[in-house]
Amino acid sequence: MKANRKYKDSVFTLLFNDKKRLLELYNAVNRTSFANADDIEINTLQNALFMGMINDISFTIAGMLVVLVEHQSTINPNMPLRLLMYMARIYEKIIDNRRLYSSKKISVPRPEFIVLYTGKEDFPAVKTLKLSDLFRETGGHDKARLELEVPVYNINKGVNPAIEERSSTLGGYARLVAKARENEAAGMDKNEAVKGAVRFCKAKGILADFLKKHGSEVENMLLTEWKWKDALQVRWEEGWEKGKEETRKEDKRQFSSLVNQAKSLDELKRLLETGLP
Repeated sequence: MKANRKYKDSVFTLLFNDKKRLLELYNAVNRTSFANADDIEINTLQNALFMGMINDISFTIAGMLVVLVEHQSTINPNMPLRLLMYMARIYEKIIDNRRLYSSKKISVPRPEFIVLYTGKEDFPAVKTLKLSDLFRETGGHDKARLELEVPVYNINKGVNPAIEERSSTLGGYARLVAKARENEAAGMDKNEAVKGAVRFCKAKGILADFLKKHGSEVENMLLTEWKWKDALQVRWEEGWEKGKEETRKEDKRQFSSLVNQAKSLDELKRLLETGLP
C-alpha cells in the first residue's frame, strides 16, 4: 500500500506523523502498553479524494489497521459510512483480488477507528457513532447485518484529563488549541492569537521540541486552518445577495455541509466545484 508521508497540511498531522508520538497517543486512548514504536507502520493512503474525506493518519500495529481522525469543527454523523468506504479502499490496496476466490481464508488487519473532537461546541467526553444509525427504517426489527462503530473522544482541554495525562503530546496539542482560542476570545486578531499561543507554549515547555523545530510552520498552519473557511464563508455570503431569496437558505445549508466535510482547502475547492458526493 502506497503511503503519503508528505501529507501534513494540519498541525495535528504534522505532530502525529511520528511513530513515537503516535504510539503514545494510541496507548493513551486505548489504555494499552505497546512499547516499541517500530511496530507502527504509517500507511496513510495517497489519494486526494479520500485524504480530503478522512484526515489524518492510518497505521498498522499488532495486526490492527487503525484510522485516526481529528475533527476541527463539528462532528459528522456520516463518519461511520465514510470510514467504511475508506476501509474498503485500503483493503483493495493490500489484497490481491485474485485471492478472494481462493479456497484458503485470507488474513487481513483488523480495523480500528479513533476520532478526536476539537470543536468549540459542547460534546460528550466519549460518544460512539454507529453505521446502523444511518440505515433506512424498514419496519422490521432484525439486527443490522452490517455494523461499524466509531468512538469519538473529545480532546479539548480538561474534558478527558486521563487521556491528557497519559499523553503529554496530546495534552500539549489541546493546550495549544485552547490558548489560541482564549487569545481570540480576549480580543486578539487571529494572527496574534495564534502567535501568542505558540509563544505561550514555548515559554511553558509545552510541545517544546516540536515548536522549536516547527514553530513558524505551526503558526502558518493554524492561521490557515482558521482563515480559509472564514474567507470562503464571506465570499459565499456575498454571492447570496445576487441570488433569489428562496434559494438562499438551501444554498447556505449546502455550503455549511461542504465546509464541515472538507478537511483541506484543496478538498473544499473540489467539493464546491462538484457538489456533495
